[in-house]
Amino acid sequence: MPRLSEVIAALETLWPAERAESWDAVGTVAGDPDQQVTRVLFAVDPVQEIVDEAVKLGADLLVTHHPLYLRGTTTVAATHFKGRVVHTLIKNDIALHVAHTNADAADPGVSDALAAALDLRVTGPLVPDLTDPEGRRGLGRLCALDHPVTVREFAARAAERLPATAQGIRVAGDPEALVRTAAVSGGSGDSLFDHVRAAGADAFLTADLRHHPVSEARAQSPLALLDAAHWATEWPWCELAASQLDEISDRHGWDLRVHVSKTVTDPWTAHAASTTSDPLGAPN
Repeated sequence: MPRLSEVIAALETLWPAERAESWDAVGTVAGDPDQQVTRVLFAVDPVQEIVDEAVKLGADLLVTHHPLYLRGTTTVAATHFKGRVVHTLIKNDIALHVAHTNADAADPGVSDALAAALDLRVTGPLVPDLTDPEGRRGLGRLCALDHPVTVREFAARAAERLPATAQGIRVAGDPEALVRTAAVSGGSGDSLFDHVRAAGADAFLTADLRHHPVSEARAQSPLALLDAAHWATEWPWCELAASQLDEISDRHGWDLRVHVSKTVTDPWTAHAASTTSDPLGAPN
């Protein structure tokens, strides 16, 4: 069985820490480099529910997309919910490793997995990494559809293919407009609107879209915007990452048992559709 340090070194070849954004907090959060690893669990969020699942599974390593301590801390006391996560990990000899923006920009990365889930053909990064001579790394992905679909049909495809959440898929734009090319970005993507417009995409699927940026974007161009749940746009990466580690394990003869958590950690738990008598007007 490999040591944790060997598995982490392999993961770092997929998502080098130096390719993370300067504000990010990636890498190994907890774990003894010399401990053996036999079972690995991938998930989006390092929350207590996922850590408890890792304990029940008997995992030695938990790999998450989101950092546990993005803004730092002065305590890991178990009186705080993040401290309880750390205590649970250490008590059960479970290491935690984070791949966040370094996984977003990877080739393949988070947005490649999102595009694959939607059956889109990736043509290149939305924001290329200028240090990549092959032009494959970077944030977001530009994609082509095999045949044009309406915005309504594209949204329905996303709702069907992505993990179910309370939010579903929100749409800003003409539902009957045709989509021939699309941009996708896992996680929060409204900072990429200028890049999407410059690329000439017909639609952009991402998460965490806010009122004012969307309103302004719609005033500037006919670009259709599709807003999915943050967790749902990033979960497909867990399956991609697990398959990458499986391949590494086979190549090294490690015989790791690699799992993907199907626990929904999206924080939104319910949705109530509007029921006003006049759908085009605000209630009195």
